[in-house]
Amino acid sequence: MQVKPSSPSSLDSITSTQYYTWKQYRCAYELHSPAQPEATNNTSLLLIHPIGVGLSRRFWERFCRQWLQVGQTNPIYNPDLLGCGESDMPRLAYTPSDWAEQLQHFLQTVVQKPVVLVVQGALLPVAIELVKLQANQSSNSKKWIRGLVLAGPPAWALITQPTPAWRHQAAWNLLDSPVGSIFYRYARSRDFLRSFSTRELFAQASNVDSEWLDTLSQGAANPASRYAVFSFLAGFWRQDYGAALTKISEPTFVVYGQRASSISRTGESETPDQRLSSYLEHLPDSKGVEIIGRNVLPYESTKEFVTVTSSFINGLDHGS
Repeated sequence: MQVKPSSPSSLDSITSTQYYTWKQYRCAYELHSPAQPEATNNTSLLLIHPIGVGLSRRFWERFCRQWLQVGQTNPIYNPDLLGCGESDMPRLAYTPSDWAEQLQHFLQTVVQKPVVLVVQGALLPVAIELVKLQANQSSNSKKWIRGLVLAGPPAWALITQPTPAWRHQAAWNLLDSPVGSIFYRYARSRDFLRSFSTRELFAQASNVDSEWLDTLSQGAANPASRYAVFSFLAGFWRQDYGAALTKISEPTFVVYGQRASSISRTGESETPDQRLSSYLEHLPDSKGVEIIGRNVLPYESTKEFVTVTSSFINGLDHGS
């Protein structure tokens, strides 16, 4: 493992970009922690950012700021998945298993302490695969995952309905072509980013602000960032995870927006209440809540999301 500190970020004086090596790739992360080192005994957070045009660990910046501002002392590990942000961007068809293996290595070599996974949206399969990797370890192995927070997970009907592998590969082959390159140049335009965000992600169009659009534009500037996006669009994450979800024994907290919508026709007729109920019915040890907002709660409804998430994690830390 190689860890190389870089210059501090603008979030706070104790945050810096650092790097580690997974396989032959350089991967980036940030650590956010309170100014008093003695106050960092609580469970750490490991954030899993969404995949999309221009998205990276920067998706969580508002969440991290708010977390520290309200006095939470849990350290936050905020990594860039391979293909995103400041991590290397090889030309690969990424699967949830690939990213889970990256995060398992990160937990074992960098974090080295128990965490609560906080995962946004349709990256839930990465968290599921990471839990499965932990479950498959020997009984004497260190258990790194204490709990999970699911921010706007896919509808139950979507996360439990697979699509054929040939369809994933066909979609990847089409996207990984000159056609895909042309599409990506269009998709990273500011007009498209604003339109898509307003139509699919945010409850209020006014919340699609310059900070959001600037972040996406900067994140998509490197054309190699398209491979992670194409992997997501090809649907390599579209598997039946129903059985795996029912085997998650760790405490799980599910947060939906009151105006949550689906990225697919599958399950789009469900209300947020129905979606939440489906998860609570199948997850063995789960709680859930709805808050204002739509599909990007840690960004659009940051204060509300931090409030409910901190309450859940404080309960874990204090045994309630």
